[in-house]
Amino acid sequence: MSQSRGQRTAKSRKTKKEKPDPRARTFAVVRRIPAGCVATYGQVARLAGIPGHARQVGYALHALGRVSSAPWHRVINHKGCISPRSSPGPEIIQRTRLEREGVVFDARGRVSLACYGWRPSTREASGPAGARSRC
Repeated sequence: MSQSRGQRTAKSRKTKKEKPDPRARTFAVVRRIPAGCVATYGQVARLAGIPGHARQVGYALHALGRVSSAPWHRVINHKGCISPRSSPGPEIIQRTRLEREGVVFDARGRVSLACYGWRPSTREASGPAGARSRC
């Protein structure tokens, strides 16, 4: 007799590979962003396996707190700007940390994603120094 949808055996549950939760995958992606590079919320979401959920990335990073070792400051919005917060302060910390890593902001407070945007799929294949991007 076949099993109904709600009745699974212990064996079938164990053989199915389970992915870590989206927050854990998000933090794993953020930890891979090299110093001096930035990634967008949407890019992190795609790499974490939750495409179209950039806001979830923002919520996850907001929940980290100030004592986290994850480089949350390397995640910016799709326009190349630091996203505004409800209370001032974190934006200044984020900009200061990025500038210490060598990231340059233009007069409008934007980062060039062409220059500083992280490209994990092409980084290894970019060849010698002086190639298209340092990230």
